[in-house]
Amino acid sequence: MATLQTSALTGEQIVDLTKTHTLFEWSAQSAVDPIPVAGAKGCWFWTPEGKRFLDFNSQLMCVNVGHGDARVVRAIQQQAATLAYANPFMATEPRARLGKRLAGIAPGDIDVFFFTNGGAEANENAIKIARLVTGRHKVLSFYRSYHGGTAGSMMLTGDPRRWAAEPGMPGVVHVLNPYHGIQRGWDTAEKALAYLDETIQLEGPQTIAAFVLEPVVGTNGVLIPPDGFLQGVRELCTKHGILMVCDEVMSGFGRTGEWFAVNHWKVVPDLMCMAKGLTSAYVPLGAVGMRRHIADHFKDKVFYGGLTYNSHPLACAAALATLDVYEEDRLIDNARRMGAVMKELLTQLEAKHEIVGATRSIGLFGLVELVKDRTSMEPLAPFNGTSDAMKRLSKFFRDEGLYTFVRWHTFFTNPPLCVTEEEMRKGFDIIDRALTANARG
Repeated sequence: MATLQTSALTGEQIVDLTKTHTLFEWSAQSAVDPIPVAGAKGCWFWTPEGKRFLDFNSQLMCVNVGHGDARVVRAIQQQAATLAYANPFMATEPRARLGKRLAGIAPGDIDVFFFTNGGAEANENAIKIARLVTGRHKVLSFYRSYHGGTAGSMMLTGDPRRWAAEPGMPGVVHVLNPYHGIQRGWDTAEKALAYLDETIQLEGPQTIAAFVLEPVVGTNGVLIPPDGFLQGVRELCTKHGILMVCDEVMSGFGRTGEWFAVNHWKVVPDLMCMAKGLTSAYVPLGAVGMRRHIADHFKDKVFYGGLTYNSHPLACAAALATLDVYEEDRLIDNARRMGAVMKELLTQLEAKHEIVGATRSIGLFGLVELVKDRTSMEPLAPFNGTSDAMKRLSKFFRDEGLYTFVRWHTFFTNPPLCVTEEEMRKGFDIIDRALTANARG
């Protein structure tokens, strides 16, 4: 490990100034207790005082290639020195090269891209494109979903973060996922598709522009669809002229062990939204990928959309370098290999600890659901809430230098794709000890 970079401010000063002058998201400000971060490398980050954390969540499931990769940093520096910005009515080399590069890895005939500032704006523009192309206004999405914090994407979101923003954009219809929680479990693909088809009929197929879904649901449970489900959604959308829009913001770029999660089921959506792993969050960038016939709609018709930072040269250069790192370091292969290790370690947790009600993973996208007991399978925290037990677990992780996302009665296991087996086992050792300590109360 290289010498840890330090900050001009202490950790306490950073936290105090940040809490005084900035707002933290999704939080009552009096309750926030942020970790001060001075630097990061690979799968690790550290405080100004030098306390190291194993990043078991890739921050917000986005730093896929790991922290501080010199190749990405160098690309950003070189682009800043050459051309830091050009307005989106102009054409630049990074924009040209990135569009071609993404066309080579995107599924099927998705080969045209509209670049945005991030995932939420990608979803916003996907809604806009779907409505312009179909002439319809309704959009379907899952209840167990998150699509971003901007106006339209917030309404697509099904989880409780949507509630405070209502009433919002009209026309969104939420449907039930195949998964109904730890106590009720999963529907079969056939049953879930029958429910979806009934909803489409009741809403009027001719009124529905798009069905927006996460192929693998992210913060609402790492929900891996039953085999046949995504294929069935594709068939229903095709049958009714509804555009299938896959939100790959979190699941894309190797997270599941494939370039995109839809690849596991060989499904080609009409529109595909991406961000996070596109640049590994070194620079903000999102994109809406679309099939050629969707893009052709706008040859003679105006695309009513625009962003000052659309196709930002720095972001496009960062994305190109990030894609190089995925390929040069064979990180998607590593995600598959380490994903198999992680699945085994999750299975061991489930066998050892009675409070582990379920584990799920695909590639390096993993989650643990905790319960009070396996008879009732009552979650260890209520829906949209927390509990003393979950707070203890979160504190144990932090004290022991493990960073991950603890939400409701779950926690995530989403390390960077460059994670080694040694780092993986270190993280699970801390988790094992945390669960043991929590079981004792």
